[in-house]
Amino acid sequence: MAHTIGLAITWIACIGIIGIGIAYWLRNEKNAEGFGLPVLPAPEARGWWQVKGIRDIASGLVGIVMIFAEPDAVAWVILVEALIPIGDMTLILGNHGRKSAAYGIHGVTAAFMVLAAILLLV
Repeated sequence: MAHTIGLAITWIACIGIIGIGIAYWLRNEKNAEGFGLPVLPAPEARGWWQVKGIRDIASGLVGIVMIFAEPDAVAWVILVEALIPIGDMTLILGNHGRKSAAYGIHGVTAAFMVLAAILLLV
């Protein structure tokens, strides 16, 4: 049962981050506002959103590919990928962004990813 819950959390995280990545790739300003940083980049610098979008899409796809290609390693991949939302959280806090987004979005995401990894290892 623990493995099934861990796998469900993994699927939700992977599909969710792919969707978020697509929104960034399409330069969705509303999505970027929700990230938590205090200031959006100037319009000419918004290509950075697309960089983040591609990163998010690729990291979600890695998790999905691992589920099928190397199921015994999925937990370790998800655990390592939890560093991404942890990094996002620390960047937001370090740049005086919204604490609610730092902890409530990125911190919670990281916690669920770590939980998923633990459940997959049990």
